[in-house]
Amino acid sequence: MVETRRTVVAKLDVDDSDATLLHKTVEEYLWAANYIVRDAWQDDYKPTSKTKLHERTYSAVRGETRLQANLVQSARNKAAEAIKGVVARWKNGKKSSQPHFTTPSVRYDKRSATFHEDYVSLSTVNGRVEAKYVLPPEGENPQTKYLRNDDYEVTGATLQYRDETDTFYLHIGTKADVEPEIPDEGDTEHSTVLGVDLGIEQIAVTSTGMFWNGAYLNHRRQEYERIRGNIQHTGTESAHRTIEQMGDRETRWVEDSLHRISKAIVQEAVAHGCSHIAFEDLIDIRDRMPGAKKFHAWAFRRLYDYTAYKAEAEEIATTQIDPAYTSQRCSQCGTTLRENRPSQAEFRCQQTVARSLLPQRATDGSE
Repeated sequence: MVETRRTVVAKLDVDDSDATLLHKTVEEYLWAANYIVRDAWQDDYKPTSKTKLHERTYSAVRGETRLQANLVQSARNKAAEAIKGVVARWKNGKKSSQPHFTTPSVRYDKRSATFHEDYVSLSTVNGRVEAKYVLPPEGENPQTKYLRNDDYEVTGATLQYRDETDTFYLHIGTKADVEPEIPDEGDTEHSTVLGVDLGIEQIAVTSTGMFWNGAYLNHRRQEYERIRGNIQHTGTESAHRTIEQMGDRETRWVEDSLHRISKAIVQEAVAHGCSHIAFEDLIDIRDRMPGAKKFHAWAFRRLYDYTAYKAEAEEIATTQIDPAYTSQRCSQCGTTLRENRPSQAEFRCQQTVARSLLPQRATDGSE
């Protein structure tokens, strides 16, 4: 079984009074996210830790808005992700300015929203409102396949308002454990799967031949472990605080690296017209991968989650499948062979190689 995530868009039917509450909620939610960013921008070193941003801004946001606690946390998470993105671009030598949110939207989770079969209950600045889904008839559509399907679980949603139609929409995230659909080697006409293989030396390798070396990541990890070990010998309270600060810095650095890799993976899928990104199954990956530690399992899960989140925006599904099929499958012709991946840093489609060895037809009119 593999995990598949899909996003379903549902139009909401709300009356004028409920629409007013939702507009007010969107307004205060955006104010909260922008306030948190402005607070972070006061420092030369921009804080990206959700914990630190929470400590700095939670009380002020609760005092200045009518948002309930879960929506304040959601706004904080939105701000933290934007700040991390800017810091990551700076580290890559790219220009990036202070984020400012204007798109009328609110992220809901299962604490701030309750999802029912044909309607949703959403937290607002004044209690909750219930809004019915406006769905197409049951049939061959995403709403039927994912939202009306008991096999799929709702994970959360983003409320969006479209000014041109004066309508609220809910982008509902769903997930399910399903049997992997691996096309036959001969069924290549509609092959649109980007395979992602995971490893220690090469942290990620795609079926298009792109790879990201894990040597520097592993080196930095080992250096942090060595320094922590030396500091622990002192046993002082100051040493304990230093170790905690190092842990925060290490986590931020690793997450920034994983964000960049996940963005590149999604860009690779878009460039090749892929409708699915298939990671190898993460269950028991430490048992299957010699030398893998708890850190690697955590990093792989983070990379998968970041990729799935970014892929949703491009309407690309993300799944986990048997590792035998991920990076061995050619995204262009669909051929899935172990020989396609002679080494972790190399991909060579055997179907393409075979075609290149065929006698070429003469172009001068002779046979």
